[in-house]
Amino acid sequence: MKFFTAFLFSIFSIFYQAQTIYSKAYGNSQNPPVIFIHGGPSGNAALFEGTTASKLAEKGFYVIVYDRRGEGRSKDENATMTFKESFADLNQLYMKYKIKKAHIIAHSFGGIIGTLFTRQFPKKVSSLTLAGALFTQQETYDHILKEAKIYFKNDPAQLKEISEIERLDKNTAAYRKRCYEIAGKMNFFKMPSPTPESENLREEYEAGEFYKNNIRNPDSPAKFYQNEPLNNLDNTAVLKEIKRKGVPIFCIYGKNDGIFSEKQLNDLKNIVGKGNFKLIDNCSHYLFVDQQDEFFKFIKLTLK
Repeated sequence: MKFFTAFLFSIFSIFYQAQTIYSKAYGNSQNPPVIFIHGGPSGNAALFEGTTASKLAEKGFYVIVYDRRGEGRSKDENATMTFKESFADLNQLYMKYKIKKAHIIAHSFGGIIGTLFTRQFPKKVSSLTLAGALFTQQETYDHILKEAKIYFKNDPAQLKEISEIERLDKNTAAYRKRCYEIAGKMNFFKMPSPTPESENLREEYEAGEFYKNNIRNPDSPAKFYQNEPLNNLDNTAVLKEIKRKGVPIFCIYGKNDGIFSEKQLNDLKNIVGKGNFKLIDNCSHYLFVDQQDEFFKFIKLTLK
């Protein structure tokens, strides 16, 4: 009887977890599977799904998108936002879509999750692609604030705000939030010269259903910092470990993604190798929208 009760509880847990995670697959299931991991905390995959997922599937991939538990369309008030929970969400996708191994494309904060997942489950990952992804978080914050001091050198109010940010506990949601707010004021997330193609993509997205479902949970960052002891990470050693384990690592970044320093990107290129690294001109953080054709070329070349 105890075994039967435990079995029912296990089945219920799997069912409940599946119910709380929004996901969708695009393309032929016989093609190489690709899982996209969105940014955050407090993010979602709506922009990638609405602009890129189906087109990438047309290139010969089985593309799976999802929103992490408690974020975006995966509403769950009991979500903890921990890495352990994120790994459980990913493993649920492997079960749901009956895949044993997948290429992972990780964007922004999703790069931290994708990197740690690949280290823990290397046999489940065909390759890891960091796409405008975080990997040395404190270096990113330091770079943002350093650039802000130059950008706002004649603005006493902004300089005062920068000093306030620097005095905050660096392992808090408030520090992270205010660093990125400063980055936003410097237009670090915008491509310098929008192309007709990128403008059309954004216009179509903003006029469609995915934009309407661009749901964000403002409580996610605070929950993450409250419940996850591993934060503000430097994943340099982890990436080297993954490479030693034989999992290919590819990196594609916007040349104008202001949250990364030249040193950071050079360090990353040295880890993964020049042939596995690409910088795209006139491109910032959302590279799959800013320069979608270049993004597709790199993904098709590397993952095929």
